[in-house]
Amino acid sequence: MAVGLFGGAFDPPHVGHVALAQAAKQRFDLPRLVVLVSERPGHKDVELPANVRLELARAAFPDDDVRLDPYPRTVDLLRAEGFDDPIFLMGADQFVDFLTWKDPEGVLELARLGVATRPGFDRGLLDTVLRSLDQPDRVLFFDIEPNPAASSEIRARAALGEPIDGFVPPAVERLIEERRLYAGD
Repeated sequence: MAVGLFGGAFDPPHVGHVALAQAAKQRFDLPRLVVLVSERPGHKDVELPANVRLELARAAFPDDDVRLDPYPRTVDLLRAEGFDDPIFLMGADQFVDFLTWKDPEGVLELARLGVATRPGFDRGLLDTVLRSLDQPDRVLFFDIEPNPAASSEIRARAALGEPIDGFVPPAVERLIEERRLYAGD
């Protein structure tokens, strides 16, 4: 049985993340989803420490296996963990940059990719990446509805004391507000 892997900084996790995970569970009939909170993201800076982002992710994904990912690069995680038939989930915007990842062909040897596409996304960008891969058949596309949530905007709104309801799951919103996470000085 396939296992879904969904990694990210989750700074904070938002409704778009949750929607992608739910759509992937349905599309690939995943009995298990492992949400991997990157301890030290290799591709971006984070505002909150890993343990706080882990707690936010657990609030956003209460029915899933949520844990810290100590590996800055996906291929290192896949080599170390030995997941059974993993499908690594990502958005189309991340897939466009897939060739810049550490050992993308190694990632495809160890996992299939589940790439979420949304209406209006330039399919030509995805096809360009596919044509550069040795195993394009290991890339599986699935549709999701467009979602306006972006972690950077949520952090900015929280820093200004603006409402974030509708952008993050209610349990995440509560934690951000109670702890004044991302609050400006």
